[in-house]
Formats: sequence, structure tokens, C-alpha cells
Amino acid sequence: MSIHIGEKIKAELERQGRSKVWLAHQINRTVPTCYNLFQSAEIDTGILKIICKALNHDFFIDLSKDLHSE
Repeated sequence: MSIHIGEKIKAELERQGRSKVWLAHQINRTVPTCYNLFQSAEIDTGILKIICKALNHDFFIDLSKDLHSE
């Protein structure tokens, strides 16, 4: 898999002009946990679903596009 989901999440967060503290609050996690997510190439689908809702962005589509482009 060539997509790095943590980097995609961080990029979308920055694109929206939102802070890491904001995201941590939205997904009910600590700020250090968010930093760990940004460094993760893979994350649990349950937390990804929560992040999708918080950022109003479907990262599953990004993953699917990457899957079909290989």
C-alpha cells in the first residue's frame, strides 16, 4: 500500500485550518495519540471512521482509490 493514512489525515487537518488539539477533542483522544496517528501508515478502521466524521472527509475513498491504482 503506497498511501500513508496518517499523513493524509494530517494534511486534511491542515487544509481545514484545524489544530491537533481540536482533532484530539473531536475524536476523544489525547494530543500525543493524534501525533502517533499522523505517524502511522495504517490505523484501525473504527478510529478512521471517527476521524472521517470529525473532518467530514472520507479517507476510505482515498484508500480505495489507492488500491485500484496499483
